Formats: sequence, structure tokens, C-alpha cells
Amino acid sequence: MSYCNFVSTLPEKHVHRIYHDTEYGYPIQDDDLLFARLILEINQAGLSWITILNKKDNFFKAYHQFNIKRVAAYNEIDRSRLLNNPGIIRNRLKVEAAIYNANQILQLQKEEGSFYNWLVKHHTSTKDEWVKIFKKKFKFTGGEIVAEFLMSIGFLEGAHHEKCKLYKKIKILGPLFLK
Repeated sequence: MSYCNFVSTLPEKHVHRIYHDTEYGYPIQDDDLLFARLILEINQAGLSWITILNKKDNFFKAYHQFNIKRVAAYNEIDRSRLLNNPGIIRNRLKVEAAIYNANQILQLQKEEGSFYNWLVKHHTSTKDEWVKIFKKKFKFTGGEIVAEFLMSIGFLEGAHHEKCKLYKKIKILGPLFLK
């Protein structure tokens, strides 16, 4: 069953349905929000997406609204704070990946102007090419994480099927895979 079909069976206020209807597949250009989505996808690895959706607000608070510069400057006190925060996923590798990836995005911003610009530069890449690109640049970015991240921000097709009520709406917004 597709995600679109699955959420259509859920109540309107269910976290999966809200995410599907208001965020999934919608284009994002803001670097902090792109970073947030990447870190949420990384934290989902090995867990259910509903776990992440239920903790999403906690993640935003814990990671200072995913302010890239602030996360990049995290120190041992911040690492300890995150690893002791029961409102998020307390996994050392995922916390370290968030900090490392924030620093990588700062470097991309210097080189390309923004994380978004860097993504646009590679927008014609296949899924396999994207995975290779991400693995060279970021930590904790396997195939599923990269694919879900890119679908969730409109860079890879697959977030919504053509019969989904949101497919045409998102197409109008201009995700790169539909241009």
C-alpha cells in the first residue's frame, strides 16, 4: 500500500495524515528546514516514522530550531544535553551526524551559496547517484535515508502517486522532478 493510500484511511488529525497533507513532497528552499528534514530522516533509521513525527517538536526545540550555525558549533555540553533528552532519539551516532552534517552544510553554503543551491546543482541525478553524492559529503546517509529525504523535499519523484489528491497541487508548486 502506498503512503498516500495508507494516510487516506487515517483520521484527519493523525500525525501521518498531517505530515502527508502539509509537508511530504512539498518543495523546501530554506537551508535550516532542509537540514531539519535531513536530520529527522537520519533519526528515523531503524525506527518507525510515526516515532519521529510524534517527537518532531521536541527535535526542533532540542536542536535550536535546526539553526545550522548553532548546531555546527555544538560542544560536549550540547552533545550530553541531546543524549540525555528523552524527547528525541538518544543515539550518539545520530547526534554526531547532525553536528558533522551541519558543518558540511556550512561549507556548502560558502561554496555554493546555500544547501539548496547545492541540491539544485545535482537535481538531474538518479537515486543511485544521489546516494553516492550524499555519502561523500554527509554522515549517516544510506540509500533509504537519502531517497526519503529527497522525495520529502520534491527532488525525487515518489512522494505522491498520480491519483493522490495532492499530486497536482505539488506539481503546481514546482518540484524539480516534475519540471
